[in-house]
Amino acid sequence: MSEDKRTRLSNLIFYIALTIELVLMIAEKSEISLHDCESMVFKCTFALTVLAVIIMKHGKREWIAIGVIAAFTFICWRFFSGKNELLRFSMFMIAARDIDLKKVMKYIFYVSLAGFALIALLSVVGVLGNIYMITDYGRDNAQELRYVFGFGHPNTLYGCVFALSAMWMWIYGQKSRIISWLLALAFNVAICLLSKSKTALAICIIMFATGLLVRYWNKIAECRIIYILTALVTPVFCVAFSVWSACVSYIPRYHQEMKCHNFISAIDELLTNRIHDLYRGNERHAGAIETWKLFSDRMSEETFDMGWVRLFYWYGIIPAVIISLLVILLIYICYKKKDAMTLVIILSLSIYTVVEATFVSRFIGRLFIFPIAAIYLWEFFSRDKIKEERS
Repeated sequence: MSEDKRTRLSNLIFYIALTIELVLMIAEKSEISLHDCESMVFKCTFALTVLAVIIMKHGKREWIAIGVIAAFTFICWRFFSGKNELLRFSMFMIAARDIDLKKVMKYIFYVSLAGFALIALLSVVGVLGNIYMITDYGRDNAQELRYVFGFGHPNTLYGCVFALSAMWMWIYGQKSRIISWLLALAFNVAICLLSKSKTALAICIIMFATGLLVRYWNKIAECRIIYILTALVTPVFCVAFSVWSACVSYIPRYHQEMKCHNFISAIDELLTNRIHDLYRGNERHAGAIETWKLFSDRMSEETFDMGWVRLFYWYGIIPAVIISLLVILLIYICYKKKDAMTLVIILSLSIYTVVEATFVSRFIGRLFIFPIAAIYLWEFFSRDKIKEERS
């Protein structure tokens, strides 16, 4: 089989796997229960991505790299965490090697947009899901009303809007007029107000402010300082703050007399008890620093909101550090490519993940940045040399 045919076939299989993952993700965002079929779907899409990788033409160096990645993620799964996400994610990104990045991102954007719009529509017409929910969201108000539009939780609602906005920004932001930017911003602010999420509003302002700066200051992509600052914030500050949160998570409840209590409590209150809940959220104190391991174990199943902490807790310190280093590498690649808009997406995602674990998930469909990361990493690791080796 010629290399051109191999590429077309592997890309077709990749799109099939991607479509299945997107449909699963959209259904999971709604109030449809999918627990009985998730595992089977994940196995199916994993098999498809492995098939796509096998069909591709690879040189020796490439096979060695694939083998090392597969072995490491397999060991993490079978011998430590019992979670196969790292293996599935890595195979998905390897299978993305020959895709047309712009086309794939547009495909993810429009499929997600259609799916999320359908969820909202079904809730509005009363077919599936609530338009709003009244409950205690951790703010000592049992009668708090927040809009969800079929997504089950107000934070889930904005998480979807955030993902769509980030994808729109990456695909169309550089060429869109100010009116389009302002309309997108207004829609985000409206959803933040309806969902009553202060955190979402802060993230929204950061993302659009930096995005507009990149859009209208043409030379900012040439400024080295923005890449350095982003590398310091993402993930250095994000990880450092998350580690600190895991370390002090027990203090608000058990050390009221400590001088630092008021400072910690003030931050915890801003984050709606997210730091506090790392310790007191369950009997195992999942998320607190004493539960972190070099490689996580099969008991590490609990969930909580702080995404970077969940990354370390679910998969272990070593895998999480490797992921953090890959994020820094992506920032460096953005610098080499003078790609400031992707930098905005990385910055926004990293800050968002400090307080929300939406993108630390089993669902590949949530991780819209994977194709970008895959192509950029392939290009960085001497893709031209690998092509010469294949030929």
